[in-house]
Amino acid sequence: MLLMREAWAESEVHPLAGPVDIKAGETGSIRVLRGQLLRITAAGEGAVASLFGFSLSDPAVWLSVHHTRVFSNSYLLGSGMRLVNNRRRPVMVLGKDSVKRHDLLLPGSTTAWLAERGYQGDGCIESVKSELARLGMNVPKLPDPINLFMHVRLTREGDILPETNRTQPGDSITCRVVADTVFVVSACCTGIEGNDKPAPLKLSVAENLSAFDEE
Repeated sequence: MLLMREAWAESEVHPLAGPVDIKAGETGSIRVLRGQLLRITAAGEGAVASLFGFSLSDPAVWLSVHHTRVFSNSYLLGSGMRLVNNRRRPVMVLGKDSVKRHDLLLPGSTTAWLAERGYQGDGCIESVKSELARLGMNVPKLPDPINLFMHVRLTREGDILPETNRTQPGDSITCRVVADTVFVVSACCTGIEGNDKPAPLKLSVAENLSAFDEE
């Protein structure tokens, strides 16, 4: 199974990070070690989780939506898909997914862009930069995010069409992480029609699926 532990992890010590609750309009982060499971859960209706990831050993290596699309030859996330970094090495594998609607095409929002469109609050980019500063992480570049739970579709003509977000509280994705990574997740407004009502999120880490049921 995709989310089963592999033999190499059984003899290693893997301290678990505690769960992180992210308020609507804010950003949080969590450290996940090789072999552990990461679960990102919607804690409100219409949630969108803009996901970034940076290697714990080298912040110049990051989760890359661009390389993930090329590596998988797809702009859609699916079960078993490997999400890779900017050196084309796997970061994690998508396992359980209750939503099955995610965006791999759109950039993170900025405060100025949101203001131009009549929204208030911090943009995704500024909020993520603040979280990285809090962590003391100096990254050479802030890549585009993977927008989990965002409902958009691509037409044959190449148009990106936002659709009404149908994510419900309790919806989640679970991935097996295969490289020590700090994940930064934004619950800020996207400014994308139908996906523009920020909702809280929860980040949690476990060694196996049954551990999530004990939370």
